[in-house]
Amino acid sequence: MTPAARVQAAIEVLDRIGPGLAAEQALTNWARGARFAGSRDRAAVRDHVYDVLRQRRSLAALGGGDSGRQAMLGLLRQSGVDPDTLFTGAGYGPSVLSDAERQAGRAPKGAEALDLPDWLATRMIADLGPAAQDVAQALRSRAPVFLRVNPRAGSVAQAIQSLASEGIGTRPHPLSPQALIVIDNARRVAQSAAYLDGLVELQDAASQAVVDLLPLRPGQRVLDYCAGGGGKTLAMAARLSGPVDAHDANPARLRDLPVRAERAGAEVHITNRPEGPYDLVLCDAPCSGSGAWRRSPEGKWTLTPEKLAAVQGVQAQILHDASQLVRPGGCLAYVTCSVLNSENVEQIQRFVSSDPRWTQGKSRQFLPEDGGDGFFVCCLTLG
Repeated sequence: MTPAARVQAAIEVLDRIGPGLAAEQALTNWARGARFAGSRDRAAVRDHVYDVLRQRRSLAALGGGDSGRQAMLGLLRQSGVDPDTLFTGAGYGPSVLSDAERQAGRAPKGAEALDLPDWLATRMIADLGPAAQDVAQALRSRAPVFLRVNPRAGSVAQAIQSLASEGIGTRPHPLSPQALIVIDNARRVAQSAAYLDGLVELQDAASQAVVDLLPLRPGQRVLDYCAGGGGKTLAMAARLSGPVDAHDANPARLRDLPVRAERAGAEVHITNRPEGPYDLVLCDAPCSGSGAWRRSPEGKWTLTPEKLAAVQGVQAQILHDASQLVRPGGCLAYVTCSVLNSENVEQIQRFVSSDPRWTQGKSRQFLPEDGGDGFFVCCLTLG
């Protein structure tokens, strides 16, 4: 495919995305019907689509409207590419620009420039103060690819060398001792020997740093209460050199965990009905996902105040339920991938106020400007 044809494909995919069709499904449907498209073509179209989704409001302003065509026009203008070089109508590319399209567009302002809905921009500024603009800007760009080195399988140096032998460039990242940031050929990672042999796992650096903060010691009985795909489960198992119980309200989310655990040499026990007491219970609670909108940008456009209030109710219930599984003196670790206070510090304040037996210990808010996703973690101790 020519660069122009990739732009036209992205336009068509963007116009199909809506309440009834998510971006991933729209891309999958397009790829199934575009057998002429090679892997590089599919990757390029995907990149275009997600670049637009991260910056939907600012690109709409630059392009003069909300359609896929106008969004791609805005993306090209933002990138410094002359749209007339690609909007030629040749080679399956988009049709020639009209005079109105050439004259349309303006510089984004206010919440548009932050690429946030108005209400979220107001909320984020109130929560984060001067850091809000940097966070919003970070969420407009692509997320780095991070790996966690499995210490049971080898050292950081061995992982770097193994990946380099297959043309994958990495370097250590300061957020976690086991974290590597991929700087070259990230799309090769899943086929590399280091990945297939369990030496590295795909995991965000801030997610790794969250596990680093947990008071884990070998011999503890540990539960990952909202395990999902199991990234933190495996990271905890590596630190413990022992078993971890994994639970999720939706068991289907755990379907890949046994394979991942076997590859990593980790002992993970999946349980539908966890029975305490545990020395540590990790609650990686459902949330707005605001800290990870670089990876899942649709979330910031579909979140509403009502949906945020509903998820806060779920978080409060999870904290209550999980707290019943912790032994006296044990730890309840609350985690979200959110940067919003209402899901983080305010949620902890409400919980501790409702049950004074709990004492707040180590906590930290990681922001995207730190390098990884935006994660919050707070360790609570049962007195």
